[in-house]
Amino acid sequence: MIHDDSKTTNASPAVASPHNRGIQLGDPDLAAAASHSLNEDSALALLQRADLQPDLIEKLSKTAAAAKSRKVNLAIVKHPNAPRYVSLSVIRHLFTFDLMRVALTPVVVGDLKMAAEEVLINRLETVSAGEKLSLARRASGRVAGAILLDNEPHIIAAALENPRLTEAFVAKALLHHQASSALVQAVCGHTKWSLRGEIRIALLRNEHTPLEYAVGFAKSLPSDVVREILQNSRLPENVRICLAQRRDL
Repeated sequence: MIHDDSKTTNASPAVASPHNRGIQLGDPDLAAAASHSLNEDSALALLQRADLQPDLIEKLSKTAAAAKSRKVNLAIVKHPNAPRYVSLSVIRHLFTFDLMRVALTPVVVGDLKMAAEEVLINRLETVSAGEKLSLARRASGRVAGAILLDNEPHIIAAALENPRLTEAFVAKALLHHQASSALVQAVCGHTKWSLRGEIRIALLRNEHTPLEYAVGFAKSLPSDVVREILQNSRLPENVRICLAQRRDL
């Protein structure tokens, strides 16, 4: 059966009842919402109503108020009754830090958070250094993980301290072909991340990991694990030979 996305909203389906019908097509508010003369305050007042219906939210998204107001667009995306396709369309036009807020808002459903993160990650090359530094400290773990691929050491350092960053995102960044020597040095010397097993394995696969760190990481892992890592590692050949000799692999 083909899924009709036009009927899908940001909230779980609810059973309709005479007491939970929301604003209907005949309500005066609908005519106001459809009008391009609707101002920001009126639009925001409507969007504060939990019973606002999907068709009305779609009409609001097409008004001049929505086109001009970041607050209105953000309210549309966060509204539980907003149709998914409307929210996804609005997300593509949100400002950088509004995208960050959407990704961090608990009531926003997972796929919309991921969409906001994806748009934000795609913009990282165009945002200013100051904005990127702020995102590194405050954004979601996925966005912070993407920022680890930056070349600026202070931005990398800020991302590594992001409380939402996870081991998986750090390891993923280290295994990326764009991972810089600055990232590797920062992780090797980090008091938290350098102790994690998954990250040590990722560092032993990265060509920028210095020999002195590689030796210590290899010693902390079982021989069979190190042997498997070295078979597919991008470490320089002399480093791999040295590790193999020291572990008698």
